[in-house]
Amino acid sequence: MSCHQTQESLLSSASGYSNYRGILNWCVVMLVLSNARLFLENLLKYGVLVDPIQVISLFLKDPYSWPAACLLIVSNVFILVALYTERQLSRGSFSEFVGFLIHCVNLTIMLTFPAAVVLLLPSVTPVGGAFILGSYTILFLKLYSYKDVNMWCRELSQVKAKKLARSLSCPSAQHLNDNRQVCYPGNLTIKDMYYFIFAPTLCYELNFPRSPKIRMSFLLRRLFEMLFFIQLLVGLTQQWMIPIIQSSMKPLEDMDLSRMTERLLRLAVPNHLLWLVFFYWFFHSSLNFSAELLRFGDRQFYKDWWNSETVTYFWQNWNIPVHKWCLRHFYKPLLRKGFSKISSSSAVFFLSAFFHEYLVSVPLRMFRLWAFMGMMAQLPLAWFVGRFLHGNNGNAAVWISIIIGQPFAVLMYVHDYYVLHYRQEAD
Repeated sequence: MSCHQTQESLLSSASGYSNYRGILNWCVVMLVLSNARLFLENLLKYGVLVDPIQVISLFLKDPYSWPAACLLIVSNVFILVALYTERQLSRGSFSEFVGFLIHCVNLTIMLTFPAAVVLLLPSVTPVGGAFILGSYTILFLKLYSYKDVNMWCRELSQVKAKKLARSLSCPSAQHLNDNRQVCYPGNLTIKDMYYFIFAPTLCYELNFPRSPKIRMSFLLRRLFEMLFFIQLLVGLTQQWMIPIIQSSMKPLEDMDLSRMTERLLRLAVPNHLLWLVFFYWFFHSSLNFSAELLRFGDRQFYKDWWNSETVTYFWQNWNIPVHKWCLRHFYKPLLRKGFSKISSSSAVFFLSAFFHEYLVSVPLRMFRLWAFMGMMAQLPLAWFVGRFLHGNNGNAAVWISIIIGQPFAVLMYVHDYYVLHYRQEAD
């Protein structure tokens, strides 16, 4: 009786075998063990460096001076100016040109005023400055969307178009079956405006999808995750990231290429772990918490970016709120104006590069353009990966760019900040 037959070895590509679950588990175990060794080595070398109280000093230099909190309160002025302008436009008190000018001035001051305060006021710390500029950037994108959607609604009412691609954002009364739905200009209220400001989206609509009720168990789970992961982020930064960054200053000053590469690779693991924890904390825990609290129905804050086989797919799927805003208010309007897809995509990356640099350079009070150049470098990288790498190779290239690119930028900024502030003080 024969016990042999023609067949391929399991690890041969011709075998068609695809169940590598055990090998994946082995990789996870090895990853945990190797990082546990690094963590133990860090504890033995530096001791316990975690100090939650020290975090307060990152936001405040003077306990009696709260500039970031004051700027956050002042942001309400820009919100009310946008609402007042739209109300006047809906009544015909302002012409479209006057309304456009007011919105442009309002949006311009919204970006320049907090930046000027951060640059000129010494009591604003880098972390506090980054927080307030991030808040103002989000508000800028929201109010830009608010301006556009209300303008589209006025266009619909003026030309009485039967069908427009934008009609879902501003439905007319005949399209609404539910009396609780809102149509223009009934949306121009303080309640509607502030719901949008706090909602986890950058794209305005007159009628957002709403969940039927608040699930307390879901809300409490997300709150626990928010509190736990923010503590984890602080602990990993103090215990793991800062010692590596401090030990990297001398190789950077001496331009020791081999030691610089070693420090870069050492920083890559904790930096990437922090980035993953931050992603889960912000895009899953925090945004779902606010969405549940406001009964906001659209919870698609990210897609499967971890399966990205191209750089373009990664940028389209890891931050859905920003991607939707860019597509709706920047990319498609450029296409309608006659720009090509390549030019429009390049413009989107340029806008993203500007805001990345704005959120890093201004709080640090130095302009080195590392973040800007890093974002613009995504264009040739996207072309190269899309053209020459496919499938698993493309996915590996995306992961390498994330794991190596971020710590490189971190080291560059930390080195320049150290040289600009601490070495000058020592001299």
